[in-house]
Amino acid sequence: MPRYRLEIEYDGGPFKGFQAQEPGLLTVQGVIEAAIRGFSGETLRIHAAGRTDTGVHASFQVIHADLVKDWSPDVVRDALNAHLVPHPVTILSVTRAAADFHARFSATGRRYLYRILDRKPPPAIEKGRVWWVKSPLDVGQMERAAACLLGTHDFTTFRDLACQSKSPVKTLDQITVTRVGDEVHLRFAARSFLHRQVRSITGSLAEVGVGRWTADDLVEALAARDRRRCGPVAPAHGLYLSGVTYGTDDQVGTTTVAS
Repeated sequence: MPRYRLEIEYDGGPFKGFQAQEPGLLTVQGVIEAAIRGFSGETLRIHAAGRTDTGVHASFQVIHADLVKDWSPDVVRDALNAHLVPHPVTILSVTRAAADFHARFSATGRRYLYRILDRKPPPAIEKGRVWWVKSPLDVGQMERAAACLLGTHDFTTFRDLACQSKSPVKTLDQITVTRVGDEVHLRFAARSFLHRQVRSITGSLAEVGVGRWTADDLVEALAARDRRRCGPVAPAHGLYLSGVTYGTDDQVGTTTVAS
């Protein structure tokens, strides 16, 4: 039974997250599995590198699927895209994978991008794809504060109460804060993340950006290991899963989001 690796992108706005749930709820996993059933007649479960929440987007997500028939990867890609036309989901590429490849458990790193639009006028074209903050953000202060979170820490303060991870200790390999026109982009890289960790950190860094917090406040919040010390959690619609790495392949997931 051949295993296929699929690289995909999607607009998370219409979906109740990636993971399939109860019948009647629209999920990314659900529409992809329905598309596979539509072209191949097979009912199966796909596996993903990350289970994005309701409203979260992906410019680069990886999944794998085992199909009974040995289809050409191009046929799989084009057939799935034809069946996915009603939904904002696109299969970017399909390749055959080794039998022991697993989209989630083989991944050695994940990257996220968070987009903040900090201007007075609200977004029109980018509505639902950026977090609109009316006040200008001090990128320099945000970047200095973000540097305090690099490395291995107990991130209980920035961990959702419903998080199922066995430990709140994670290692953040990268946090950058850069201005791109009218937007501020926050990029995160780690082997894995806690539930809503990126959105929690982003919301707290935005407090630094508008001047309500200092870098010292962020450090104290981290050290408190107390969810109540977290700043407002940033909304889902500004967040993108932007990359997944496997082994030493650091080129996977270089897809960028236009801004």
